[in-house]
Amino acid sequence: MPHAQFPQSPTLQVSLSMIPVISSIPVVQLASGDRLSLQVYQFQGAVPGKKAYLQSNLHGAEISGNAVIYQLIEFFMSLDSSQLIGEVWLVPVCNPVGVSQRSHHFSPGRYNLYDGEDWNRIFWDFEKQGEDILGFAKSHIHLDADTIKVNYRKAIALSFAKELARIKAPSCRPYSELYRYQLQSLCLDADYVLDLHSSTNQSLDYLYCFSSREQSAKAFLLDRGILMDDYDGDAFDEAFLKPWLALEKILAELGSTEGCAKAFDIESWTLELGSGMELNPESVANGLRGIKNYLATKGLLKIDGFPLPETATHQLIFTPKNSVKKYYAPAGGMIQNRVELGSFVKKGDRLYQILSFHKNGEFPSFVDVCAESDVFIFDVSINQSVNQGEYVLSVMAD
Repeated sequence: MPHAQFPQSPTLQVSLSMIPVISSIPVVQLASGDRLSLQVYQFQGAVPGKKAYLQSNLHGAEISGNAVIYQLIEFFMSLDSSQLIGEVWLVPVCNPVGVSQRSHHFSPGRYNLYDGEDWNRIFWDFEKQGEDILGFAKSHIHLDADTIKVNYRKAIALSFAKELARIKAPSCRPYSELYRYQLQSLCLDADYVLDLHSSTNQSLDYLYCFSSREQSAKAFLLDRGILMDDYDGDAFDEAFLKPWLALEKILAELGSTEGCAKAFDIESWTLELGSGMELNPESVANGLRGIKNYLATKGLLKIDGFPLPETATHQLIFTPKNSVKKYYAPAGGMIQNRVELGSFVKKGDRLYQILSFHKNGEFPSFVDVCAESDVFIFDVSINQSVNQGEYVLSVMAD
């Protein structure tokens, strides 16, 4: 695939056929008096329809999605409004606090420095609020899918509105709750949510997929996916979709055919596009192509050549989340002879070697770490110096 060519100038040299509505939303005032904000680009098609919401850079070091969103802004501005059915909201650098964190030359930004929480494990989940989803399902069992969908959105919105009352109380709330309220308020009414990440380490491109969405996942034209058979609802994509998955399950158990995934057509995705702290041109190109193809497949885009003809036959290999395994260093030292990203390794074969130094009068030694089963390597640590128990690589069961 040819490498994406990043613009050399910050000025968008495009047609002005479709101009976005640009909104700035303050999320926090600093002690200095300065304010950090989100900026939202809203593209509205000539014909009303569904809403797609895309954001990038929730983790501070994961910047590749910002280049994808830049190119999407450029792309949408080149379209006629008749080519967009519905609306698309784009939010680059969606975590202004996380993306600004620095440690020497490194951009960590995965955790809130104030409370240690992972920025992508803080989000509000309707299902966890104790709402009576079973009661809702029973009262709507004989209604059509569109009516159920509208009323369920209202129920979620009413529950979410209580968060604002807590924020505005004199006691206020921690920053993570102020931040998540602003971010989630942008997407609660969306049909499709795309959260663009990359690894904090070195990684291949892949996506996270939820139950009954496997066919839709093919539209992104990525080779690998992690099937979400285990989740708690705290991540952004999970918090959005988990209530809908719960409703679908309950309606199916009650014998309804109206509340299936296809009938609601509500989806959320996390796309992992390459490595941290870099804009890998191939990963950016893969993300851009996949998103355009997905939106065309969903009927939001009417452009020549899309959906791409290979979509129907594309082979996407899914690995259940519980079959993804991380390897941690059994000894301290320096990583060497590590297998490359994208490698297949047989059970018992060496994954990597640790050059381990000792402080007990012994000579340095080597520790070979071998695969516990047949595996595929999709993520490896950037740092090749490890303490015992530190992360080294991640594998998918082959």
